[in-house]
Amino acid sequence: MPELPEVEGVVNSLKPVATGKTIEEVTLSTVLEVSRKAGKQAIIKGSELTHFKQELVDAKIIQIVRRSKYIYFHLEKNHKNLLLVNHLGMTGAWFYVHETHEITEEKFRKHIHVIFRLNDGMLLVYADIRRFGEMRLLESEEQFPPLLLMAPEPFDESARDHFLDMSKLVKYQNKSIKEVIMDGQVISGCGNIYATEALFRMNIHPARKVNRISQKRLSELFHTVVVVLNESILVGGSSISDYRNINGEAGGMQHRLQMYGKKQCPHCLIPTKQRVLGGRNSWYCPSCQR
Repeated sequence: MPELPEVEGVVNSLKPVATGKTIEEVTLSTVLEVSRKAGKQAIIKGSELTHFKQELVDAKIIQIVRRSKYIYFHLEKNHKNLLLVNHLGMTGAWFYVHETHEITEEKFRKHIHVIFRLNDGMLLVYADIRRFGEMRLLESEEQFPPLLLMAPEPFDESARDHFLDMSKLVKYQNKSIKEVIMDGQVISGCGNIYATEALFRMNIHPARKVNRISQKRLSELFHTVVVVLNESILVGGSSISDYRNINGEAGGMQHRLQMYGKKQCPHCLIPTKQRVLGGRNSWYCPSCQR
């Protein structure tokens, strides 16, 4: 968490307030400084903190886009293109405010780690309670090869065939279907919440092995994943735990979830069960999902 719909919501909120603005000043928290002195890289990855700040000052934000669960800030400075890649981790959030005290939730206000002062006088603030998020300043995706391994966007024409082709690989054949559709190299942006929902809608047990599902059913499952992701995007994502859109706005998909976190199946009304798959809790109906 957050997954594709939540990141899409953040990007859609960032675009109108930050696109075309220039970063005039960069402030990093003392927590990041202390972490770096201890030999760790909290949030800012792959760059020295001084270099990170110097490179971003006077950089203009040309475009903000989502790629899978990442936010890409396309920047330009001195006729050179830069790419700031941000992953929100579990608790990352962006705020666009005049001053940091305008951030209403104390848990975010207490964990501000990056502040960009923009040329309109506003602050673009990144807060991260658990510091599992990250920022990487690159010249291109090629500088961080894992980005190149991401599956096509699930809404692209090639995405379904990519999913079906990947599902035929030996390394995925004996894995549970839940693990496979949460793998970002197979489907971009589908995490625990939406994998749980899609499998429930398809009546597929999350632990069922891929090699025990027909290509026709896999194709239908992919379509269902896309439908669920689109539904969530339309209502602003799922505000579960610490996810917020910019300026603390919550999404509405959590009110529409049928299986994730539920104690009772909405269809047959029997108690749901839980099982850990791929390191994540999986809710399912033992009667409806086979």
